[in-house]
Amino acid sequence: MAPKRKRASAKDGDTNFAPKPRKSSPKRAKTVKEEPVPVVEEEDSTIARFLDEPIPELEAKTTWPDRYKPIEVKKPKPPAKRKKKTDDDDEEEEIIRARCHFRRAIVDECQTYELNDDAYVEAGEGKAPFICKIVEMFEGADGKLYFTAQWFYRASDTVIGMHSALINEKRVFFSKDRNTNELGTLLKRLKILMIPLNENTETIDATKSCDYFCDMNYLLPYSTFEALQQDNKMAISESSTISSDTEVNERAAVISGDEEASQATGSKREATMLDLYCGCGAMSTGLCMGAQLAGLNLVTKWAVDMNPHACKSLEHNHPETQVRNMSAEDFLLLLKEWLKLCIHFSLRTCPNSEEYNNLYGMSNVEDNEDESKESDNEDEGKESDNEDNGEVFTVEKIVGISFGDPKKIKERGLYLKVRWQGYKPSDDTWEPIEGLSNCREKIKEFVKRGYKAGILPLQGGVDVICGGPPCQGISGHNRFRNSEEPLDDEKNKQLLVYMNIVEFLKPKYVLMENVVDMLKFAKGYLARYAVGRLIQMNYQSRMGMMAAGAYGLAQFRMRFFLCGALSSETLPQFPLPTHDVVVRGNVPVEFEGNTVAYNVGHTVKLEDKLLLKDVISDLPAIANSEVRDEIPYDKNPETPFQQFIRLRKDEKLGSSKNSKSKKPVLYDHHPLNLNKDDYQRVCSVPKRKGANFRDFPGVVVGPGNVVHMDESRSVYLESGKSLVPYYAVNFVDGTSTKPFGRLWWDETVPTVVTRAEPHNQVIIHPQQDRVLSIRENARLQGFPDDYKLFGPTKQKYIQVGNAVAVPVAKALGYALAMAFQGLTVGDEGDYPLFTLPQGFAHMKP
Repeated sequence: MAPKRKRASAKDGDTNFAPKPRKSSPKRAKTVKEEPVPVVEEEDSTIARFLDEPIPELEAKTTWPDRYKPIEVKKPKPPAKRKKKTDDDDEEEEIIRARCHFRRAIVDECQTYELNDDAYVEAGEGKAPFICKIVEMFEGADGKLYFTAQWFYRASDTVIGMHSALINEKRVFFSKDRNTNELGTLLKRLKILMIPLNENTETIDATKSCDYFCDMNYLLPYSTFEALQQDNKMAISESSTISSDTEVNERAAVISGDEEASQATGSKREATMLDLYCGCGAMSTGLCMGAQLAGLNLVTKWAVDMNPHACKSLEHNHPETQVRNMSAEDFLLLLKEWLKLCIHFSLRTCPNSEEYNNLYGMSNVEDNEDESKESDNEDEGKESDNEDNGEVFTVEKIVGISFGDPKKIKERGLYLKVRWQGYKPSDDTWEPIEGLSNCREKIKEFVKRGYKAGILPLQGGVDVICGGPPCQGISGHNRFRNSEEPLDDEKNKQLLVYMNIVEFLKPKYVLMENVVDMLKFAKGYLARYAVGRLIQMNYQSRMGMMAAGAYGLAQFRMRFFLCGALSSETLPQFPLPTHDVVVRGNVPVEFEGNTVAYNVGHTVKLEDKLLLKDVISDLPAIANSEVRDEIPYDKNPETPFQQFIRLRKDEKLGSSKNSKSKKPVLYDHHPLNLNKDDYQRVCSVPKRKGANFRDFPGVVVGPGNVVHMDESRSVYLESGKSLVPYYAVNFVDGTSTKPFGRLWWDETVPTVVTRAEPHNQVIIHPQQDRVLSIRENARLQGFPDDYKLFGPTKQKYIQVGNAVAVPVAKALGYALAMAFQGLTVGDEGDYPLFTLPQGFAHMKP
């Protein structure tokens, strides 16, 4: 069955519940001669009354019709068996009937309140008062005086929680949450300044004179922070009004994926993307595929990763991308140094540009002065001062830039790659920029050329940043993880680096992915921090969990996603599942409402779940010893998934004019070659569903499903070792069925992992004596068959296992492209979610 979610409540992902109605207990009502309006004296001596005449009856009934509806007499139902109340049973506030409504009130004869005033509301002893906007004041049919509060949230009351120090203490967030309270619980009128969200400043001077300021809405569904003003949002729904037939055709083409209609309305918009912690490029690959389907030409222009093999894989499959094999920390330092150079050579302006003069010992270069030309000629003669055993080297040109220690001499800094006159490109060397201070004209030429080509992103030049910063410090396998201060753990520092890069570049959109432990570990400490940083930078944000199998894969693989958008942009929606899926594992209860899924009890017909047979049954049979990187197909595709996954890149993009002449080749269909002992163990696993090491001779299953060894029946391998390994018997205290487990055709996998050893996971092929091949794992992740990987076998498994499932990224890319073009799908009530076009999983642009 597909994952389901309950409706969002204030519990879901928030540290505090939403404000609840507070009621006072009137001692008695007094009649005041000068005002024919009830007065309430509270037990704590609070006196509250309405002022002026009631609002005219017709106006009141039109504005608040539910307050004046006659009470329905419900027929008694036959007694039913009581069931235990669950969190899914949302309590709706009983509607209090009204006698009349008012526009003004006074409390304690000193504090006057009007409709739409902001105010403090009593929250209980020892608690900070609630903050609200008064949206209704009325006398109830029961004679009590009431007001309806629409609540503001402090940062500490939102999903940001324990990281509220990141947010200005005067900043509050408006919500849609309302409830009714007795008039006497009002404490003090407030001045809350409602201002537009501004991504360039944290506050404005006007906020100094107010009690609080508000520039964002906070919506409980998917912990959404959204700018107050969304004038650029164009909702596509039954109630939408579209100004012209052209707009209708354009948007219909975008939503339906109709290629001809899309081409008829003009070329696609373009956007650039930086993929951080890119791995072999699965996330950006899927995002670009999905964006194409929505009419946006999203291009991964830059990518960064520490793994050289992953970088080579991405570079091969995406020749248009400038891939840098370096740490994210060094990449950020490189961006800062690059900006300095661009400012120094007057390619960018900076308020404090004087500090960049004489950069790295170079005098400032003026393009339009004769003195500059004269000094440039002098520099040309000085470029030959590098000597080695008497040989003079002359700089021909600068061809690259990096930060760190590319020469491996333990001297970190900014380096330039030099092409020497009279030498081949293979003889290029990295030189510290300080040693090239006499080559300023060559450096200037390189910087101008690089700036024009966009070899590095600068603020305003990157539309999207995506990536999954590794946070090994939250892994359940880490026995020493810091649950008190997770950000003090070096293994979690990449989250800080990722956010610092976002802050430096200020892209239009941010999309971050990570394991669900981001929400599980330490009450969601790291996920809350990530949201807090985005809000601190004045990004709108929304977070959710998506299961890969729900988008057409034979694995479950739940992952955490956080998206952000500048105030000038539309915040992306989350795409609802397209497929049924076998649910594996648990989601964090506190954030259950953040699961991207249909509500419990939905009647939507999803496509059938994919099973292992649907994904890999057409692949050629191979042996444990297979090592070929390329092999031919030996049978036709058997399922729609297999047909689609075999399509080459040009075919997916709809430009397959010359593709018929190319013979399809299957890449990376070879397994981890097991050692002789493990291979003999795999051969001993029966070829049937559910088989594993427990089927080996000598294994006895006792009470509590715990296994132990019967030494009298033990079988030994050719090496002299036991057929049943010690670690398998003791794994999870003898209760696990995973060691040397064989998959079956009608099953799915919980998640594709980075290691292919069968010692503690079910990864053996259903009918062949080997583990799943790299290509089989890649198909489970949705990689196209023509996506070629590089590096040793184990490194290829790591690249695939660390990847974002391509179909999930594809669905998110579609959502991102819709938002980029200012489009949303669905009515207001479903706004955080939208439904993908029918047949989306196998749709081509």
